[in-house]
Amino acid sequence: MLHDTTVDSRESRAPSGRFVLRIDPGLHGTLREAARSSATSLNEYCARKLAAPGVWLDEEATAIVERAASILGEALVGVVAFGSWVRGEHDSTSDFDVLLIAADNLSVSRRLYRRWDDAPGLSWQGLDVEPHFVHLLPEGEVPSGLWGEVATDGVILFQRGFEVSTRLAEVRRRIADGDIVRRFAEGQPYWVRAG
Repeated sequence: MLHDTTVDSRESRAPSGRFVLRIDPGLHGTLREAARSSATSLNEYCARKLAAPGVWLDEEATAIVERAASILGEALVGVVAFGSWVRGEHDSTSDFDVLLIAADNLSVSRRLYRRWDDAPGLSWQGLDVEPHFVHLLPEGEVPSGLWGEVATDGVILFQRGFEVSTRLAEVRRRIADGDIVRRFAEGQPYWVRAG
């Protein structure tokens, strides 16, 4: 049959290169903003992302990024895992910390946490996912302890452009240069300016 759309019929034809993809509106907005920032079309941006090595996240990471995108929409700048799990120091009482980086034009408030909490819980290898909403560290600013930890041990799950990688590399350079140093109080790390 000429217009047969059964699975057998579709599998026997060569791919057309065109298909419809249904995604969360927040993720759509994030992708659209990332394409705009890259000065390319949404179609071209998505094609490049899909073809890039390392683009395929596992289901748990995908769920975290999708939740972040559904809450932050086009303001999503990045998602970075950090904390005890990333360092290999977690136990059964640990959670899985994720930094959800929002564009500066979006206020980071309790409202974002409520939206996260109102949705079904997420887990990462059996640990509850704990979000931390922040703005990207401004260029040249002395990093807080949070940014020191993320720069040292963070794993980027998603970023728009290279803003997150660039800023984390800047913090790591400051650590390597001795501008900021890590100390501990009651087993908890914190960062201070050297000198």
